[in-house]
Amino acid sequence: MALRTIRNYADPLLRKKSKPVKAFDGRLHTLLDDMLETMRSVSGLGLAAPQVGVLKRAVIIEHEETLFELINPEIVETKDTQSRTEACLSVPGKNGLVERPAYVKVKARNRHGEEIIVEGEELLAVAFSHELDHLEGVLYIDKATEIFDVKAEDDEPAE
Repeated sequence: MALRTIRNYADPLLRKKSKPVKAFDGRLHTLLDDMLETMRSVSGLGLAAPQVGVLKRAVIIEHEETLFELINPEIVETKDTQSRTEACLSVPGKNGLVERPAYVKVKARNRHGEEIIVEGEELLAVAFSHELDHLEGVLYIDKATEIFDVKAEDDEPAE
């Protein structure tokens, strides 16, 4: 495993749409492992492949000691809405208020290419929505109704 550089919001690569993963092989496994190590090194909650410079449809999320590796994910169901403060590893020093679904169901593949369905409410629903937006070239700052500067002691886990 290796730490990868997290791209900053000004990087034009973060505004591009990611391509589907076709090969569920060692290269994908290395990418996922590197993403996990990178995310954990900065106390993140989630990380999308474009954030480390790879335009592939792959995200990881670690919530309440559960690791989600989602390849070619798509949201298939949402319910209700919620407004929460979000942060992002690609937008350091800022938080924003964003409206997202309160419940999200995602269909994806795991690292071995097997189809999986995952569901999340509250913070996990936000994380799924936030990370899948990265695959479309969308950052939370595009959807935020308010953006705040953050002091170091205020930092929340970043998606």
